[in-house]
Amino acid sequence: MLKGSKLYSVFTGKCPVCHEGDMYKESNPYKLSKIYEMYERCSVCNTKYKIEPSFFYGAMYVSYGIGVAFAVAAFITSYFFIGLGVVPSFISIIVVLVALGPIIMRLSRNVWINMFLSYDKNAKNKASKSGQD
Repeated sequence: MLKGSKLYSVFTGKCPVCHEGDMYKESNPYKLSKIYEMYERCSVCNTKYKIEPSFFYGAMYVSYGIGVAFAVAAFITSYFFIGLGVVPSFISIIVVLVALGPIIMRLSRNVWINMFLSYDKNAKNKASKSGQD
């Protein structure tokens, strides 16, 4: 469906180059003990995920933006659509950010790596050819 677009890799956690290999060792972001565990390389195209030391520190900036977007959405929904007061609306922001924290972390990493790597429909073939040499 969206395979070949950056959105596919961002929302599925697949390799940004081949869109087939998994980036995370555990697919469930709510297993908090394994939330940061990523494969070093893609099992399909051999793309290195951690491009340089501390590469994913940049994802903190993306995480901030995603968190603000979720917070604004929570406030608007609770205050304007549900009709809660200001204080309960701010409490709903806290609840949403705590509940979606692991998902926000994964999304931010996925967005960050997709800013630097692009889809290559021939990546799998290139990886298999280089492995034969």
